[in-house]
Amino acid sequence: MIIFGSKLQLISQHIGNQLRFRKATISCAESCTGGWISKIFTDTIGSSNWFECGFITYSNKSKQKLLGINSTLLVKFGAVSKIIACEMALRAKSISGTDYSIAVTGIAGPSGGRIDNPPVGTIWFSFAGPKDKIFTVCHQFKGCRDIIRYQSVFWALQIFYKEFLMS
Repeated sequence: MIIFGSKLQLISQHIGNQLRFRKATISCAESCTGGWISKIFTDTIGSSNWFECGFITYSNKSKQKLLGINSTLLVKFGAVSKIIACEMALRAKSISGTDYSIAVTGIAGPSGGRIDNPPVGTIWFSFAGPKDKIFTVCHQFKGCRDIIRYQSVFWALQIFYKEFLMS
């Protein structure tokens, strides 16, 4: 995991440098990643200048209580959906007052994928930025729970960096 950790730290440093340069801040709303993105950010020296907070909203109840996501949306679309990922990103950004936010929701396994649910490895990402820019995408990962979660964190950081900080 040391190699994985160093890749995550490197991209976090790049994100931090760009956010610091822009005098911007970021927040996270995480479900299946359980706060891993927030951890990577806070492991980065100087992150207090650009990382505001993270919401770990693993259950539907916490998504409602902490982020204010409407229970009707959760019932209609499910927690692992484009609409919920988008709502998580927008709410995290709004509640925290940050310039950007990253949201992740999905099924890391080993169980959870059912007929009424997407398969294990289905992860929705949503990124919110200034001027109401939002980018939401789904990706399917393979592997065990830890690998799916690691890939989700790394993928989220890479996409945020490319789509919001380098475009």
